[in-house]
Amino acid sequence: MYNSKIIGLGYFVPENVVTNDDLSKKMDTSDEWIQERTGIQERRHVIEGDGETTTSMGVKAAKIAIERAGIDKDDIDFIVFATLSPDYYFPGPGVLVQRDLDIKTVGALDVRNQCSGFVYAISVADQFIKTGMYKNILVIGSEIHSKGLDMTTRGRGVSVIFGDGAGAAILSREEDDTKGILSTHLHSQGEHAEELALLAPGMGGRWVKDIVADNDIDDASYYPVMNGQFVFKNAVVRFSEVIMEGLAQNNLKPADINMLVPHQANLRISQFIQKKFGLNDDQVHNNIMKFGNTTAASIPIALTEAWEGGKIKEGDLVVLAAFGSGFTWGSVLIRW
Repeated sequence: MYNSKIIGLGYFVPENVVTNDDLSKKMDTSDEWIQERTGIQERRHVIEGDGETTTSMGVKAAKIAIERAGIDKDDIDFIVFATLSPDYYFPGPGVLVQRDLDIKTVGALDVRNQCSGFVYAISVADQFIKTGMYKNILVIGSEIHSKGLDMTTRGRGVSVIFGDGAGAAILSREEDDTKGILSTHLHSQGEHAEELALLAPGMGGRWVKDIVADNDIDDASYYPVMNGQFVFKNAVVRFSEVIMEGLAQNNLKPADINMLVPHQANLRISQFIQKKFGLNDDQVHNNIMKFGNTTAASIPIALTEAWEGGKIKEGDLVVLAAFGSGFTWGSVLIRW
């Protein structure tokens, strides 16, 4: 059985910076209120009408990752695209990436696991490579949240958190089984599905035709909802559990971690986990302060930043961990 190794990373974020003060002009909030609860100072939003899509941002991140991997686009055997904000209800963005990158007719898979999406996507790609089915897989996490948020005081508890962006990684076959992805660990708990969700449009509830027919300006069913305190309490528990699960499977301990890249959900969650595992600031990479929560894109963006900044070196133990809607959560352990 083969091992899979990340050989290229890239990310893209829109140029448009939206500060907390900018949001305070649209809703009853403040820089102090947002930073105290989330740690976020600013985020990036696409500009309406600029033509940017979840797919186009993913393609831009992918081009950087492909170039850094030192491979040709036609060396890619498979595409895995993680997002909760696809260009279309269907088809998913995986096939659009294949089209826009002009890659040969390889398979394309879409992953809908929200904040855990990139971890799930990495795990899927890792299994395909381990079994020898594919050699080079393009994994993308990309989101445009800004077009679907309630930018009023009613929606501030959710809307101040999210930003737009994309990250990408190239996973490739590695003959050395001491390097690359050591293990992945995935979990879900659907009983809490509605605690963090976007309920409409959906086949099981209100569908597009119902929303249009009602034409109710007070209908908020197509905006995301979140039970923030409940999500926070579950997140800190599940983050810890799934990181420890990965360490235990590989006979490692928290002191062996060189770099933890958590999903950027809330700076307070990351700080809690950092303290619990006894890690210093150089062992955890957070960027939620400037990008907000970019859901499936948050880990690949942060991982790319950490690598670009020289914070990850060959031989380091790198841990990726995520928790989010579903509830779903997971971890990835990598020997760089």
